Amino acid sequence: MEKIYTRTGDGGATTLFDGTRIAKSDPRVDAYGEVDEANAAVGQARAAGLDEDLDRMLAQIQRDLFALGSRLADPAERIAGRVTKVALGPDDVTRLEGWIDACAEELQPLRRFILPGGSPAAASLHLARTVCRRAERRMVALGVLEVEFLAYMNRLSDLLFVLARVVNRRAGVAESEW
Repeated sequence: MEKIYTRTGDGGATTLFDGTRIAKSDPRVDAYGEVDEANAAVGQARAAGLDEDLDRMLAQIQRDLFALGSRLADPAERIAGRVTKVALGPDDVTRLEGWIDACAEELQPLRRFILPGGSPAAASLHLARTVCRRAERRMVALGVLEVEFLAYMNRLSDLLFVLARVVNRRAGVAESEW
């Protein structure tokens, strides 16, 4: 039986992909931890039940977030050059923009701010959006990132907002304006 625990983190430190030991309170650990939380929040939204087209988008986003978290845990870029599934770049940002544009065609223009909520799936997407924004702030605080990483997180939070609106519209749930 494989054991999930290693006991190497019991003292408050963790190991990055390059073998460096750092405190679990390090800004880098905080940043990839927030990306991991965003990934879990996206998974929660998927579990709330979505149309197949939206679920496919979010499944790809979860893979992207895994790649991004891996890159954040790899300051020496030991895996970046040899593991293609951790690549994240301008094309991924463009993909998100295409999804935003396509989904926005289903929606009425916003006249006011809306309160997060609605159907359970939409509420989960709104929560995922806020976790995504927090992860973006942690990445900015880290300060050593590729611009595509920040652009990706910025677009992702926009997409999650649009998806929450689409889910509510498809479910026949009215948006509550502020």
